[in-house]
Amino acid sequence: MIITRTPFRISFFGGGTDYPDWYNNNPGAVISTTINKYCYITCRPLPPFFDYKYRIRYHKKEETKNIQEIKHPSVRECLKYTKTTQGLEIVHHADLPARSGLGSSSTFTVGMLHALNALHGKMISKRQLALDAIDIEQNIIKENVGSQDQTNAAFGGFNHIEFNKTKKIIVNPIILSKMKISKISSHLMLFFTGFSRTASDISKHQITAIKKNKIDMTHNYELVEEAKKILNKNYFIKDFGNLLNEQWRIKKSYTNKITNPEINSIYKTGIKSGAYGGKLLGAGGGGFILFIIDPKYQNRLKNKLKKLLHVPISLESLGSQIVYYSNADI
Repeated sequence: MIITRTPFRISFFGGGTDYPDWYNNNPGAVISTTINKYCYITCRPLPPFFDYKYRIRYHKKEETKNIQEIKHPSVRECLKYTKTTQGLEIVHHADLPARSGLGSSSTFTVGMLHALNALHGKMISKRQLALDAIDIEQNIIKENVGSQDQTNAAFGGFNHIEFNKTKKIIVNPIILSKMKISKISSHLMLFFTGFSRTASDISKHQITAIKKNKIDMTHNYELVEEAKKILNKNYFIKDFGNLLNEQWRIKKSYTNKITNPEINSIYKTGIKSGAYGGKLLGAGGGGFILFIIDPKYQNRLKNKLKKLLHVPISLESLGSQIVYYSNADI
């Protein structure tokens, strides 16, 4: 039996420049971090006593005789990608819901690939894990996804990630003192808006908008460099939050599907309650909204948004991990 634990991510700056449609022709970069909320994949050989070969549990239940019958696209394509032919039971658990803006689909794919490679006795690098997940999602499943979510999930940590046509991915860890990491964590507030959406559908509109909004996309890329400079300051939180507010302004201009009156109202409440800035995470349309706000104002914001679920978080640095491995039944 193998169990992988793979973290969800928060993207601060540069989202959109990680789409191949952009970085194949322009430099792309993001600043993002993984958090202490995880996707768990349990994988074990299925005993040969059933009239099916694959038993899969996520928010649905699948029991199939062959890989091609599997409806979950990531499970199906990961099995084919790793040339896995033995019967398996695969179970998915997660700390946070899918389709919520924290890179859940890519986190799942990374965790799935990690488990299957371990099943074959292979320990591939974090980089290869990310590249394989990107290949599956973008080129095989044909999802409208960028390349930062898979990279974040595989590598973990607080990173400046660069994307370009030739080198593909360059992961630069952002070196911060324990005090700064603690300060960032203490100023983050994450709320679940409760609005469900499919990221790939909204991303399709964003990709179309990329080709028409080169000025905004270039500014989006420039914010990444500005954010790096801010993080080097001793007093950086307010400026970091204000810059995030600018990032949100750019993001919601891409397409009218990113936000809506309810989300706009939540965001205004956050700013009025003392937040320096914030943004809706992921492709948009719903899911989680993030605020950067001084701890002394956080209770006030929680009271103002008491109808929403507040999810306490902190930063993590390990990336996808195998937390249990037993070859007794492999």
